[in-house]
Amino acid sequence: MGMRCIQCGADNLLADRTRNNGHCKQCNHPFAFEPATVTDKKFAFTDPFFKKAIDDISSQNILFFTPKQFLYFIDRRLKAKNSSGLAWILVYFFLTVWGFFFFGAITGGSPVALLVLFSIFNLLWILTFFSGSESSQQSSRSRRANAINLQVLGILIAVVGIFISTVNGIFAGYIMSAILAILSVWLGYFQRHRQQKIGEEFIVTAAMSAVWLQRWQSVNGEVEKLLPAPVQAALPASIDPEVSAYSFDRAIVCDSDAIAQFLIANNVHFENNCAILSIGGYPQNIFNTVIEMLRRNPDLKVYALHDASAIGVSLIYQLRSSSEWFANQAVTILDLGVSPRQILANRNLFVQKSEAMAQAARQLPDAVRQSLTAQEIAWLEAGNCVELESFTPQRLLRVVNYGLAQTDPQSNDGLILVDDGAAYGGGYVFVSDSFG
Repeated sequence: MGMRCIQCGADNLLADRTRNNGHCKQCNHPFAFEPATVTDKKFAFTDPFFKKAIDDISSQNILFFTPKQFLYFIDRRLKAKNSSGLAWILVYFFLTVWGFFFFGAITGGSPVALLVLFSIFNLLWILTFFSGSESSQQSSRSRRANAINLQVLGILIAVVGIFISTVNGIFAGYIMSAILAILSVWLGYFQRHRQQKIGEEFIVTAAMSAVWLQRWQSVNGEVEKLLPAPVQAALPASIDPEVSAYSFDRAIVCDSDAIAQFLIANNVHFENNCAILSIGGYPQNIFNTVIEMLRRNPDLKVYALHDASAIGVSLIYQLRSSSEWFANQAVTILDLGVSPRQILANRNLFVQKSEAMAQAARQLPDAVRQSLTAQEIAWLEAGNCVELESFTPQRLLRVVNYGLAQTDPQSNDGLILVDDGAAYGGGYVFVSDSFG
């Protein structure tokens, strides 16, 4: 297996890499990864693959990103890499023709034996695609593709089964082909319409992603746009009294420190002249000062940016009711976050499921429940969640900046998603004014 050096572009075969102790044969630059030694081949990737992932998520080293955003990104890329598309059709026809002649010769052309083998062969294909359409370790796009494959397989079974039955004069072959074809098509239809009930799991763990990044940086230097975990400063920062005497017209409050850090690192506060805080008090060293500045502005607009989760949908309620925020104050609070109704209306999003999320949803205050539909509550109580960090930096910033530019992002009925194919390993581009 060849691998190009990211330093000089020379193609190094496995023999070259082995002979040079994992270094490039031309420039002696070390390779960070060796796919040939990886036991589980779904995690076998090259240095150029990993470099492209870093370049793409950072928009060619322009945008900062969080470790969890990278985890989502590399997980999505590896899942897409291991997807076979429609190449299976060629394999299916090859094995069918080969099996027809091979087993026909062994069994002496016995119609009964061929019928049994044909049935077993196609049942294995049906089980394979059904398992793929049900697997939480595949993306929603891949699961849906497997469901479609079941329907395509049903058509192939009908065509091939009729042909074989006609050639061999087996009436029972028509019956069996029809049963298998109908089963495959029905299962495909059934699975296509229940994808949103299946959660998605990471195939890459946070520890694996951290080790890969550490290994990459030990060889190729620091990943400049990778943000560290947010740290709360113990001591308050000194702010010029002349600066603190002013206020902001707008503020973004995030439901996580990581998203607040991400927005600040990418200069959203400068570009939009707004304060950025997290509900947990990030950044701690200026938090109290900024809150005082915000409370002085009677025309303040607060934008709540949150996950589609029980905790996320409670953010606005917390901002309105907490004395630490804006309780008993005439402050306009707008929803810039992801809502369950948007997830229910769209596909190809990374929907996680957990009992902890389900438990949190069952404990939602009545005031929050009244703002949700019965379908949204059911979705949350099933333990579903979509995190903001599942979106790439470019997409998340696009929505936030565009949402801030609108007079009222809530006036838009919801999220408009445009499928962008495989530009970022599959998914959607957000082109509405907000998530909510």
